[in-house]
Amino acid sequence: MAPWFTGLTAVSASLANLVPGLGRGLNQTTTSKVRANLLQAANASWELGTATEALLELSYPSLSVFNASAFPPHARLAAPAAPTDVLRIATTVVTEKPTDSLPLLPNDGSAADPASIGVAVLVANWTRTNLSDHQYADAASGQLQYLLDVVPRSPEGAISHRNSEVQLWADFVYMVPPFIAYYGSLQGGQAGMTNLQAAYDQCRLYRDALRDDSGLWRHITLGSFTDDSHWATGNAWAAAGMLRVLSTMNHTSAGKQFIGQQANLTEWINEILVASWEHQNDDGSLMNVVDDSTSFVDMSATALLASVTYRMAVFQKNTSLIEPAIRALGAITQHVDADGWLFNTTDPITFHTPLAPGQHSPEGQAFVLLLQSAWQAFSQFVTKKNT
Repeated sequence: MAPWFTGLTAVSASLANLVPGLGRGLNQTTTSKVRANLLQAANASWELGTATEALLELSYPSLSVFNASAFPPHARLAAPAAPTDVLRIATTVVTEKPTDSLPLLPNDGSAADPASIGVAVLVANWTRTNLSDHQYADAASGQLQYLLDVVPRSPEGAISHRNSEVQLWADFVYMVPPFIAYYGSLQGGQAGMTNLQAAYDQCRLYRDALRDDSGLWRHITLGSFTDDSHWATGNAWAAAGMLRVLSTMNHTSAGKQFIGQQANLTEWINEILVASWEHQNDDGSLMNVVDDSTSFVDMSATALLASVTYRMAVFQKNTSLIEPAIRALGAITQHVDADGWLFNTTDPITFHTPLAPGQHSPEGQAFVLLLQSAWQAFSQFVTKKNT
């Protein structure tokens, strides 16, 4: 393991020299193709939610939770600052939602996945031009009520990932706590602080249930079936979700009230990153099951974990894990084809089989954009510190 802090000058050099020819992000043409493919392919609830987050980070960074300007967002956004594609997804979801449905997407099976669209709905509400239009606010509050008051919980209080039984999935941490935290940050006051704490508590409860002595998280526990493997995408979901909660807390006006929670989230994210990169392949990739060398390469999880690593380097001003992230970025650039599709990805439905040739992962497309935007933020950070 590299020293816990590496000088920024050395980091700047490593961007160019550590992995020759690969220490750079995607070019604009390729990024545009990845983006277009994501918008074309995203359909399931978690795919739409992850797409909106990726689009905000890449194309509208002032609205991203990684920027203080997002809290609160500007109430009026004119083109090109208006996130038109994000608002389009939010509007479609809200207008098509049955009036008697609390979750944003009814009958989804997952109690958690529809909540991933919640931040986009809140952005749409905050930036709406018709102040008498309450459809977005009502939809977001209904989603929150569903999570807090309707969905079953574990005996310890963890909100279930599924609506039919109590079952905890690592995926939940990306879908639900960031929405609750973002809702609380815009809500403000004591109610807002209560929701920020609730977001943190769900991260804590899920870590308690899924983390083991390896530092990695098991995928699924409780309910009618379990998955005790250290599924790479599950660990990536968990790390990325906690990162979004951490950044939201850090950038809200109530952030100073959550210093201890932020410190814990930082530690828990780093646990996953350190434990994951210990198993990195020579080409920069990770296996579908992180610590199983007989598994297959999964570039989706590789991209998402690398994006978290870049973001954490900026957040902590600590670059000790940048070398594996740069290697991972290099691997990603070699796994996006000429048409802008990420290949060598896992099937997000089966978890443990690769997608067949010609099939594509919408979440993988979003993860590439999350990585690209995180790399850009890190590059700007290094440049600023060296000038």
